[in-house]
Amino acid sequence: MFGFYFDPLYLVFAAPAMIFALVAQWLVSSTYDKYEKTRNAKNLTGEQVAAFLLRANGLNLAVRAAEGKLTDHYDPRDKTLYLSDSVARVPSVAALGIVAHEVGHAVQDSQGYAPMRLRAFLVAPASIGPWLGYILFFIGIVINFSGLVWLGILFFSASLFFAVATLPVEFNASTRAIAMLRSSALVGAGEVDAAQAVLRAAALTYVAAAAQALSTLLYYVFIALNLTGRRRD
Repeated sequence: MFGFYFDPLYLVFAAPAMIFALVAQWLVSSTYDKYEKTRNAKNLTGEQVAAFLLRANGLNLAVRAAEGKLTDHYDPRDKTLYLSDSVARVPSVAALGIVAHEVGHAVQDSQGYAPMRLRAFLVAPASIGPWLGYILFFIGIVINFSGLVWLGILFFSASLFFAVATLPVEFNASTRAIAMLRSSALVGAGEVDAAQAVLRAAALTYVAAAAQALSTLLYYVFIALNLTGRRRD
């Protein structure tokens, strides 16, 4: 798929991942909406849950507001937990899982969790690599130079590396979250399972992102192989 026309072949590679991404997004939204409306047994807001879990893990971090919905995250650069208003101020079951997950990231950071460090290292390449790779790939196609095409693919693959590196970080944060909730006095009967359902749905979005990055990379590889084959002919 290039800037001035659309290649239908792209859909052959991308359509399954796109559909998966849409399903994952629908699942996380519907699951969150369901449990956002379910009040937790202890009537604790996300802010209160965050304060408890941070103290339990010996962490003294700032908790600040994040604009939007499902924008909750932990930022290792300023050591701050950002919570959306619907999580921070609402005593929902969804807030239990989301806050515990973000605290899990804070614990990862405090312990120097290796996959988290790897993902942080890949942020810059993943930001620059795709657009630089696209430029090199496009120029290589125009001038019929396969070496430049493959160099572009190498740069473009940074987005896949980042997406794959994200998976263990997110899965581990969710595992830590469920363990924290189980060992705490914050949850009532059945609420751990509900929080886990929210986190499982969210995890699918990261799997979908990796699938989309892989499908796009495979599309470019397919074109490069065809170009190389034509040059040999």
